[in-house]
Amino acid sequence: MEEIGLIHYLSVAAALFGLGLFTVMTRKNAVGILLGVELILNAAALNFVAFEHFVAGGVSGQVFTVFIIVLAASEAAIALAIVLQVYRHHRSIMADELTSLKH
Repeated sequence: MEEIGLIHYLSVAAALFGLGLFTVMTRKNAVGILLGVELILNAAALNFVAFEHFVAGGVSGQVFTVFIIVLAASEAAIALAIVLQVYRHHRSIMADELTSLKH
């Protein structure tokens, strides 16, 4: 049985990053775009933890990962508040329909 190594973690992180980037580029819905950004942040967190585990003398990846999780949570809360305000004024959260932020 083969042991799971750094390349496996990096492959999963690359797949998450690719899916997140694809989601950000193709979605017109603001909530879908936010989900893509969350996938990209999770890929970065996975890379930090993998490098901390497999590379000797590396920086503390778990500290960076906790920072990324806090950043992602605050980003989600602020972005959802913005989406709610945009919906309240424009009655739509489709990103391609929002051409102006003026009333």
